[in-house]
Amino acid sequence: MPLLINLCYIVASVLFILGIKMLGSARTARRGNTLSALGMLIAVAATLADQQILSWQWIAAGLAAGALIGGVAAKRIAMTSMPELVGLFNGFGGAASLLVGWTEFEKIRVNGPPVDPVAPLWFTQTATVLAIIIGGITFTGSLIAYCRLSGAMSSSPTLFSGQKLLNIVLALLAVSAAVVTVVAAPGPVQLGAFIALVALALILGALAVIPIGGGDMPVVIALLNSCSGLAASAAGFAILNNVLVVAGCLVGASGIILTVIMCKAMNRSLPNVLFGGFGAVSGAKGKAVEGEMKPISAEDTYFVLEAASQVVIVPGYGMAVAQAQHVVKELGDALEANGTEVRYVIHPVAGRMPGHMNVLLAEADVPYEQLCEMDAVNPTMPNVDVAIVIGANDVVNPAALDDPSCTIYGMPIIKVHEAGSVIALKRGQGPGFSGLPNHLFFRQNTRMLYGDAKQSVAQLVAEFKNSD
Repeated sequence: MPLLINLCYIVASVLFILGIKMLGSARTARRGNTLSALGMLIAVAATLADQQILSWQWIAAGLAAGALIGGVAAKRIAMTSMPELVGLFNGFGGAASLLVGWTEFEKIRVNGPPVDPVAPLWFTQTATVLAIIIGGITFTGSLIAYCRLSGAMSSSPTLFSGQKLLNIVLALLAVSAAVVTVVAAPGPVQLGAFIALVALALILGALAVIPIGGGDMPVVIALLNSCSGLAASAAGFAILNNVLVVAGCLVGASGIILTVIMCKAMNRSLPNVLFGGFGAVSGAKGKAVEGEMKPISAEDTYFVLEAASQVVIVPGYGMAVAQAQHVVKELGDALEANGTEVRYVIHPVAGRMPGHMNVLLAEADVPYEQLCEMDAVNPTMPNVDVAIVIGANDVVNPAALDDPSCTIYGMPIIKVHEAGSVIALKRGQGPGFSGLPNHLFFRQNTRMLYGDAKQSVAQLVAEFKNSD
């Protein structure tokens, strides 16, 4: 049996590695997700069987119940709710690691250290407190991210006097409680330190995320994803489970890499994201914008597009809210049928989670070769006849290039303002999610197509069909 269990763990680890590798491409992402899920199934079943916790019949029953709940939830969750769902998943991962660490602590406290331990007691207890700290911070931090993204909390940062000092003091207290938990003998002192450690970790998670505004949530989600992996890895060391260590390290490492990519795409450092209070500084919205937004009708937009030979489509969160990805695909098909070259340009932080726009467009069966990265298209933007911006704001804001007083100054953007014409689809004249006015909308080559994005694009598709 031990040989079979270890073989299952090796197979699961290989599936995790292959799955994460496939997630790096939109073409293979679904297959990678399936392989990773299969690896997790094998790992969970092997662990339960190894510990003789459940019989194979109960494992099958649990699998059926989980598949039913997951399937129903997946069907009911709208694509616009994916960012907060991912944030919630991160939180559940942190909570699971916290509970595993708590269980291991209680086992040692009640039964005493094992007679013939595989690892020294101090090592097990150190891994346990790390799982508690990281898991607790991930859990409550992810709940705050979920509330921000779901609209239950304002997207503006929550700041108060002495906030950073309070966080530092709480972090020092948490470290002190962790040290006492590891070095103290079993008894009231150790138990009190452990309970304080759990409470401090949960409080720190909430206080660490509330100063971060909604515009930085893609970075926060990536970082919390990494933390959930690190917490799982620590829990794996605590209970000496190899596959949990491997899976946690993979998630932790990939999450850190994604976090760095997100920060680079915003031209900001991770400390600036975590401690900068994005959008909270008075006067950080930049210079006043001169001019006015010039509207355009769907019929006039059709004539502009009908004459274009190159068109780029820039999706944003507004496309997700309107659930317009399918009609956007229809518009792309209509343009191609008219002899127009169509590309979809995606900014790394477009939407409210990493890869949000890629997921939406893949759902609409947009060809993978038409999904282009910002750096690949920006040099050719002056040759583009029309750029269609659908619900995007900060990622196309020229203020990031020419207004040093603006919060997003220095952030790499998609340079749609260099195209011959820009058609911006927007519900109204208000600012975007981060609260910054978009200088692009006031430029001479920009026209505003107001209304629900799905209805507006559907009107354009109808114009092309009526012209046939």
